Amino acid sequence: MALLSNKSVRHESLENLEHIGSGGFGVVYKARHKDWDFDVAIKVIREAASSQLSHSSPIVNDEKALHDEADHMDTASCPFVLRILGIYQGNPPKMSKGIVMEFMGRGSILSLRNELSGPPPWPLAFRLAHEVALGMNFLHSKNLLHQDLKPSNVLLDDDLHAKLADFGLARVSTSALKNEETTGVLGGSYKYMPPEAFPLTYKPVRAFDRYSYGILLWSILTGKEPYPDAEYARVHLRIPLGDRPDCKEIDLQKAEGLKELVDLMKRCWDAEPSNRPEFKECLEVTESVLSMHKKGIADAVHRVLTGLGSPTTAHNSNKSPSFSVTPQTQDSSLSFAEQPKSYDSVDGFMIQKKLDSDSAENLTDSDKAKFIDTNRAKLTQGVSEVLAIVEELGDMVHGETYSTISAEPTSQGKMRVLYQRTFRSGGIRVKAAFYDVLKKHHPDLV
Repeated sequence: MALLSNKSVRHESLENLEHIGSGGFGVVYKARHKDWDFDVAIKVIREAASSQLSHSSPIVNDEKALHDEADHMDTASCPFVLRILGIYQGNPPKMSKGIVMEFMGRGSILSLRNELSGPPPWPLAFRLAHEVALGMNFLHSKNLLHQDLKPSNVLLDDDLHAKLADFGLARVSTSALKNEETTGVLGGSYKYMPPEAFPLTYKPVRAFDRYSYGILLWSILTGKEPYPDAEYARVHLRIPLGDRPDCKEIDLQKAEGLKELVDLMKRCWDAEPSNRPEFKECLEVTESVLSMHKKGIADAVHRVLTGLGSPTTAHNSNKSPSFSVTPQTQDSSLSFAEQPKSYDSVDGFMIQKKLDSDSAENLTDSDKAKFIDTNRAKLTQGVSEVLAIVEELGDMVHGETYSTISAEPTSQGKMRVLYQRTFRSGGIRVKAAFYDVLKKHHPDLV
């Protein structure tokens, strides 16, 4: 593979490694490249897997997936897709091979939404919508699918420009060779999956990404996550029956072009795959809408960056930044969702609200651990989107345990595994860390 030989990055060329995220596939680090003198991001196979040595089949498969992802990123290189810089050769036994990518200093649409507690100003929202469509159009032009388009996989640079990331599920489309688009691998987050994708026999096609884009548009325009309280089984049941995110909370009078973008959004999530517009057609709408607001983009970006850079916003995400965003109505999920709670779920991450009392701020780690132990039953039943919280714990959760948690079909089952495996062996430190994450994502439970 030419990519591997031409773009090798040795561990010795990196310094100041900092863990910034974890997932089912791997761990992401930030590092400074000594020769290049700028920061990079490194996505490596999970440490738990790499410690098993390369003789076991899971490692071989993971490395193949990593190499495939690297090739797809190289093929899809454009201004709106995260750029690959090389292949990390690893520092066994702690770290295995990985992908070296450009570092996106402003996080993702997900993290931006968390910090703003709502949508960005309209000009920026319209630019994000357009840039995502540009990236997806380029991806499809290269006969690639994304299959996991969602807020956390759209990263933002220092000027809040969007780039598509996480091609761990991307596969080459054969539609260039056949009339029927097929890929053979199913993946993606269930809230962004089209109705036809839930059967196990489904083979993803380009229409999969078009549907996901429609749901992503809703999320950008509302500053919320669809169906915040609905687990997989309920989404699996209701989406094929026609339920979609509620559009009533989008006031079409708030911005010029908003009606056109909402109309596009609804076409993208049409139940019939053939009715969903290709990204080339989506671009005609998003470019037209963006052109109406180009004069306001610079100011919108400046206001957002000023707000994100303020001490209040940086250290207390439950408060809005120092600019106004469109006020949102009471959370209104689909008809099958539970009654609204005092928080909004954002792709598994809860937007932090003001706690009723500041007394929790003074708890010791021992107090926090005792709370986790004492309230086991309550937390097992009440914590939703467990995987998202587990990912924030990073290396505190063993890779094998992460896989076991992922395999559990219900939130309650995931929490039981967490208690049995991680909390039992991790002691006060892990429980205290879990409490802190819980306080941010589930303030109603603490």
